[in-house]
Amino acid sequence: MVGYIIRRLLYMIPMMAVISMVTFIIIQLPPGDFLTAMTARLASQSESIDPGVLAGLRERYGLDQPWVVQYWKWISGIVLRGDFGQSFDWNKPVSELIWGRLNLTMVVSVTTLIFVWAVAFPIGIYSAVRQYSVGDYFATFLGFLGLAIPNFLLALVLMFVSAQYFGQSVGGLFSPDYINAAWSWGKFADLMSHMWIPIIVLGTGSTAALIRIMRANLLDELNKPYVDMARARGLGEIRLLLKYPVRVALNPFISTVGWVLPHLVSGAVVVSIVLSLPTTGPLLLSALFAQDMYLAGSFILLMSMLTLIGTLISDLLLAWLDPRIRNG
Repeated sequence: MVGYIIRRLLYMIPMMAVISMVTFIIIQLPPGDFLTAMTARLASQSESIDPGVLAGLRERYGLDQPWVVQYWKWISGIVLRGDFGQSFDWNKPVSELIWGRLNLTMVVSVTTLIFVWAVAFPIGIYSAVRQYSVGDYFATFLGFLGLAIPNFLLALVLMFVSAQYFGQSVGGLFSPDYINAAWSWGKFADLMSHMWIPIIVLGTGSTAALIRIMRANLLDELNKPYVDMARARGLGEIRLLLKYPVRVALNPFISTVGWVLPHLVSGAVVVSIVLSLPTTGPLLLSALFAQDMYLAGSFILLMSMLTLIGTLISDLLLAWLDPRIRNG
């Protein structure tokens, strides 16, 4: 297992190099650059910028150099100094912008994952064990409903309910009084009171999908001979269920761990914009629109790296959980 982990980590090095290069090339594909986009934005507002100032900014940011030179400057700074470059649009270090929003993104994503597992796991087991019961039909109905309703529409409905019936400020993760306040128990409690909307909105689709997957996988396992053999040996139903078929049917839950890490960076962009969440998703979108290449490139590079790490973690957990994978 140790050798397998080392090999996977060594494979990740050239893969990350290729991903970083492809990422930078893709960001360079749209015509123009950040200063071109800024000039067009100012022109739409009937404003202009002096050509000499524009040339000075282009030289300052290195935009007058070939993309190969710009790429090397960016990637060498990341590898040698941990410097992700300067955001043109925000005029701040990229690392400061990323880490400033990553904490809240992590809180939302991890809490949503716990909510998804806590709801989908027992309902999926119940639907499989009580197949075609009233509860199974009800869970199936809720599952299809959760998959059919767009997240942004559900966000708007919950925001209306929260404001109309609970008198709570909608949008964001904090009340206006706590947005710029220092961390305290009051601010933490205010955060928790605002968390239920993004958790439900972001977790509904995943919960519905995992309920269906858990039900289908468990139904397939319950009809296999090893379950009948364990039952014939006198093993109790609950212990039998949790020890054998549920353990195998958990594979889709474990495999989703690999999606969590890149989701910490990308977030649900549309939902975050609708709910005005101070997460990384809207920042990535604005960087792409503004052609802020160092900020956008760093986001995409970070998502790629976390995808590889998350996939490795999922593979290791699956090998530990399922002997068929470990011994295959």
